[in-house]
Amino acid sequence: MQVDPDIFKANDIRGVYPQALNDAVAYTVGRAFVTLLKVNKVVVGRDMRLSSPPMFDALTQGLMDGGADVLNIGMVSTDQYYYACATLDQAGIMITASHNPPQYSGFKMVKRMPQILSADEGIQDLRRIIETDTFAQPIRLGKITEKTQDFDRCSLANGFVEKVLSLIDVDALMPLKVIADTGNGMVGPILKRIYSHLPTVKLTGMYLEPDGNLPNHGLDPLQPENRAELQRRVVAEGADIGFAFDGDGDRCFAVDDRGEFVSSDFMSALIGQYLLESNPGAKMVYAPRCSHVVRDLITEAGGLAIVERVGHAFMKQRLVQENALFATEGTGHYYFRDFFCADSGILPSLIIMEMLSKKRTKLSDLLKPLESTYFISGEINTRISEDPKAKMGEIAEVFGRGGTVEWMDGLSISFDNPSTSDHKWRLNLRPSNTEPLIRLNLEATSKGVMEQKRDEVLKVIQTESG
Repeated sequence: MQVDPDIFKANDIRGVYPQALNDAVAYTVGRAFVTLLKVNKVVVGRDMRLSSPPMFDALTQGLMDGGADVLNIGMVSTDQYYYACATLDQAGIMITASHNPPQYSGFKMVKRMPQILSADEGIQDLRRIIETDTFAQPIRLGKITEKTQDFDRCSLANGFVEKVLSLIDVDALMPLKVIADTGNGMVGPILKRIYSHLPTVKLTGMYLEPDGNLPNHGLDPLQPENRAELQRRVVAEGADIGFAFDGDGDRCFAVDDRGEFVSSDFMSALIGQYLLESNPGAKMVYAPRCSHVVRDLITEAGGLAIVERVGHAFMKQRLVQENALFATEGTGHYYFRDFFCADSGILPSLIIMEMLSKKRTKLSDLLKPLESTYFISGEINTRISEDPKAKMGEIAEVFGRGGTVEWMDGLSISFDNPSTSDHKWRLNLRPSNTEPLIRLNLEATSKGVMEQKRDEVLKVIQTESG
């Protein structure tokens, strides 16, 4: 079968429905998944997108025709799906396109937690099986079930709640007023269950009901328009903190008591530093795109900071290899050794509340020293028509002289030893794994230098070569 090769991404399968990714492709993904992994049971969950029910039907038919039984866990957040795969010790497929617009669909695929199918490990193999129609012939047809001796949806949901709450000190939580915006994505229902066990925390929910029509705003909190209402309400209602979750719930973002959107770099650094208080000397993993604030605070707190390329497959694998406690991409993804080396949106939000309670402080007070030292551009996405590698090469040639140039997960250039008249600054430039974009992150030790260098680099990015 001929399929659009662009749907096979670095960390998942993703594309516009039904043009690039449709029911026929979903069926073949199911057949290929069983052929590749030789599994006889597969956990399948889905998000609230309007395309997810037909995609579920087609995918599961392919799995069953390939000879695998399907354990249908229903509509869940991605961290619930990881929990199910881990506790049932089964392969799995989550039907979701995460934070992408509603016309997208996709698959996040687990071999065995925390092993994830990626471009390097399985996704391109699936593609070849589909394109060559080399599906294994089953000796039996599978069946679908929502309840067995081993699991049912209620026990999985209760188990997930128990698991994440076991990773914080619930009794330490002070009275907190929290506003959480789940954007009609997948976090709302499980969030309400969790907060019912937090008697000192008052939750005000925004758009907690899953709705694939997305009647309120988009699924990506990194887009300012998708978090603007939450920021206003945190201030207007005197909340201690606000949380925004992406569409499938594997990312979390914070709004502080001033109504300011908190950089994931700052949040990663604070979480890492806090976890080291009870885990001295622990290893922690961060991505090249992260601000040096992550590396610096982890190192200053006695931890070992290890760099790894962006992507949930790579982060999970490195956590296992290093027996590291925590990992971050600086994009709202937080990974925890004690949560099956997986990412979760809910768990970091709980850890942040515990941190504020035990330190008896406001989030804004923790952020102020960082804001006066690290000036961060935030991730700036640019659509380009030329080859991203060529553009990164051009940036390296123009800005790399006198700096440290590294080619890991894109291009990084650092000026850590400037002259006395200049300030330190660095950039990371990498192509998106899921969209036709090139992503710039830049920081400096002065706001003026950050803005100057940001504009200079963007001018080169936006200028067509030749």
